[in-house]
Amino acid sequence: MARWRQHRSLFGEILDWMLAPLLMLWPMSVVLTWLVAQGIANQPFDRELAAKVRLLGREIAVQAESPRGLVPFALPPRVAEALRPDEEDDTRYQVRDTGGEIISGVPLLAGANDEERSAPGDVHFRDEVVGGESVRVAYMWVPGLERVGAGVPLAQVSETLGKRSRLATEIIKGVILPQFVILPLALLLVWLALARGIAPLHELQQRIRRRSSSDLSPIDERQVPEEVAPLVRAINDLLARLDESIRAQKHFLADAAHQLKTPLAGLRTQAELAEREIVTGQHDPVALRESLRQIARSSQSAAHMVDQLLAMARTENEENAAQQGAVDLSALVRDTVRDFVPRALDKQIDLGFEGPEPGRPGGGPYVPGNAWLLRELIRNLVDNALLYTSPGGAVTARVLDDPFGQVAVLQVEDSGPGIAAAEREHVFRPFYRSLGSEVDGSGLGLAIVREIATRHGAEVSLADADERRRDAPGRPGAPGPGALFTVRFPAAPARSTPSGNERSVRGGEEPTRREPGIA
Repeated sequence: MARWRQHRSLFGEILDWMLAPLLMLWPMSVVLTWLVAQGIANQPFDRELAAKVRLLGREIAVQAESPRGLVPFALPPRVAEALRPDEEDDTRYQVRDTGGEIISGVPLLAGANDEERSAPGDVHFRDEVVGGESVRVAYMWVPGLERVGAGVPLAQVSETLGKRSRLATEIIKGVILPQFVILPLALLLVWLALARGIAPLHELQQRIRRRSSSDLSPIDERQVPEEVAPLVRAINDLLARLDESIRAQKHFLADAAHQLKTPLAGLRTQAELAEREIVTGQHDPVALRESLRQIARSSQSAAHMVDQLLAMARTENEENAAQQGAVDLSALVRDTVRDFVPRALDKQIDLGFEGPEPGRPGGGPYVPGNAWLLRELIRNLVDNALLYTSPGGAVTARVLDDPFGQVAVLQVEDSGPGIAAAEREHVFRPFYRSLGSEVDGSGLGLAIVREIATRHGAEVSLADADERRRDAPGRPGAPGPGALFTVRFPAAPARSTPSGNERSVRGGEEPTRREPGIA
């Protein structure tokens, strides 16, 4: 039963919706046919019964005009013959005078009440039970006797329903019995028509099954029914995106393999040089130390590359990254910057943080997302800034709070050479490095930043940190315009009112209070 609920048949579903109304309407058709058959069966016999009532009415008129007047009388033979019962039904008559007294016929029939009284000469019908048997009664107030003072007598003729029931039964049989043949035939035709209509879906299924796993070409929409075309278009869109993703992964793997060759080749070369020196008996400590230093640098570069590749893979595979709770962006940036303080001291770079007061009620600003991924984004921005900033330069990580609570802004600014406008979109591609750069990096940091920002619904922009320095004439040794990376996150609901105070962390010193808005 559970398996049936998981895999519902489209064929069975359509067949049910087609046959269920048909099977429900069939009993209703039988009932309506029976009612119609009753009406059809009554019509000829009612006309015959009405003729008998009129014949009885003419005899009453003859009796009223006789010298004796309208008194108890017997029907003449010709009228009695017309009212004689046949082999199937019993026919009876009754005549009542103006006062309702029976003057001829059987006493079993009930008289007509005042509500049933109509114009003399009009024949009416009613159903009645006489002696436990259902009968059809035709009655009429006899016209034209007012002039002889006989009033308006009532003539009634009753007849049992044998012939009527037999005729109705024959009509029902003539209509219903063919339906027992037509209904199964209709079901079979519906089945065949539905099977033929579903056939293109089975053909499409077979075409897809026959495809190889590497065939991601679009399915031809012209060979499928119009109703299935939207589904095929959606599948084609999925195949196109999957093909693009696989191509990107293959390109990424090729680039990664190429990038890993350089540090690995350096490791091998330096190891061979060191081995050669040892084998040949040349024990130059300086050369051997340099070879070991090169091996350390190459291994560190390879390890950094592997870490970045793993971070890139985890970033791409992280599910629901932006639905894992509210993260205090200011606290996260502050802690991440503190991890880079020893490296900044080694390079003699002024590393600082500017943001809201950490002790304010509720903290913040808060952004919805994954804390690990956001920390990786901040690390890559700060690491990139330290790589491209020369000794004596400055790197600042800044968090700006939106007073309206709509966005939270992260900025990382450096005093390095900056990035030309023509290259700013390319630097977010994996393994891309700025032209003329001699920095030994993996080329993955900013690609990771863009991927994480996209998963959190954030926007990343790049500009010069100081436009005036870019326009000014350059001179040897002068600092560049610097790069300013800005990430705008959608803010999570505020937990408290910002205090407006800020703190700044510089070069690993303890934070000192500063005025709001001063970098």
